[in-house]
Amino acid sequence: MIGVLVVDDDYRVARLHARYAGGVDGFEVVGTAHTAREAVELDQRLCPDLVLLDQYLPDRLGTSVLPELRADVIMLTAAADAEQIRQALGGGAVGYLIKPFDAQELTGRLRSYARFRAQLGGDRTLDQEQVDRALRALYGTDRTARARRGRSSPTAGLIADAVRHADRPVTASELAAQLGLSRPTAQRYLADLSGDGAVRVELRYGAAGRPEHLYRWNVQAT
Repeated sequence: MIGVLVVDDDYRVARLHARYAGGVDGFEVVGTAHTAREAVELDQRLCPDLVLLDQYLPDRLGTSVLPELRADVIMLTAAADAEQIRQALGGGAVGYLIKPFDAQELTGRLRSYARFRAQLGGDRTLDQEQVDRALRALYGTDRTARARRGRSSPTAGLIADAVRHADRPVTASELAAQLGLSRPTAQRYLADLSGDGAVRVELRYGAAGRPEHLYRWNVQAT
């Protein structure tokens, strides 16, 4: 689960944003704060993964708090002038959403952030393509079902939905039979989904031969 701290001076708005965030699979709201001081204290005490931060707080601007927060930050604010946006992004915010917005808009940003985290997970060395893919995921330009060169977007969507709604990990052969595709075709799309961080790959070892690859939907990528 991705732990979220919601920071907004308006109690009603904070509750609303917490409800939006808590309704997204893979996210859990661990606390709310209404001042910059509270935000720093709860960030240190609760160790959230992500802070949803307002700009106009009663004691300080949100952008001035950025260097003191250990968590990633997405700004949720009515501040729409270019200077403040530059300060927020230059100060380390990974996203910026201008009020007012609805649950769907915030949900989309959180899902993009989850894909970003999934692609940068673990203690490993990345190549440039993997870094670029993570950044595209963060900014919503690397959707799970997008069509790569030589790929069909409807087919990508069918395979993604089949894995997402399966009640257990599935193999490429099982998906191919279910969807009327060849196994190599299913395998190529599954490899794309795995590279995007949308599915997790497990190995099942039989009595003999190569281990079988099992594919499970990554709930943080939904």
